[in-house]
Amino acid sequence: MTRRPGDATGPRESRPNDLLAGIQLVVFDKDGTLIDFDTMWTPWVIELTRRLEAAAGVDVADRIDAELGFDRGSGRSIAGLPLAVLPMAELRAATVDVVEHAGLSRGAAERAVDDAWFIPDPVREAHPLTDLGGLFRSLRDRGIRVAVATSDDHTPTEATLRGLGVGDLVDVIVGADDGPARKPAPDAVLHICAELDVAPERTAVVGDSAADLEMGRAAGAARTIGVLTGVSARSDLVPYATAILDSIANLVDAE
Repeated sequence: MTRRPGDATGPRESRPNDLLAGIQLVVFDKDGTLIDFDTMWTPWVIELTRRLEAAAGVDVADRIDAELGFDRGSGRSIAGLPLAVLPMAELRAATVDVVEHAGLSRGAAERAVDDAWFIPDPVREAHPLTDLGGLFRSLRDRGIRVAVATSDDHTPTEATLRGLGVGDLVDVIVGADDGPARKPAPDAVLHICAELDVAPERTAVVGDSAADLEMGRAAGAARTIGVLTGVSARSDLVPYATAILDSIANLVDAE
């Protein structure tokens, strides 16, 4: 973890700037919220499948699609299923299970995954969903701190933000390997609030998945804001969202 110098009835109609009234901290998810999820992860899934089939000597594509949650036809991960929600360590373990289910022994499956596994390039594959520098500076100009809570690991997340030129604009990063229980547990948000001395009641949580918004609600965040740039449909987010935006680009009105 690095530090740097709800409305139960569903989303309400609101101007985007109203969402920030009284807010002192915004906690963002990363993939699908700040950067394009499919641009980062779809090539990775396809290449991992190729490597696994070469290493294991069996077809695993159908099992990856069914058990991990990938629509190979559209090239999209499926909301709520392992590819969309699991941290890398848990996703790797789930991949071993997939290969074992394809007919290998446990040991052979582990060896195949060892041979095939790789991490997507956190800088080259990261495509921002808006002008992150402009957004984060706009928030900071209003006295609002910025943090990131992600299911990805800390080091690649930090590399992504640094590569996009916004590393110095993020006050705290909490990655999946930093210790807090994974989403939708409230731990990451509560840690960030304690680190920055901001009450959850002055905090907004922004994400593209139900788990992001459930995390915010469980932490007692003032607002849970869904965005439609990731893996989830509006209907997935409605039960947990104070408001839903097309994109984080709409979080702050341009001035």
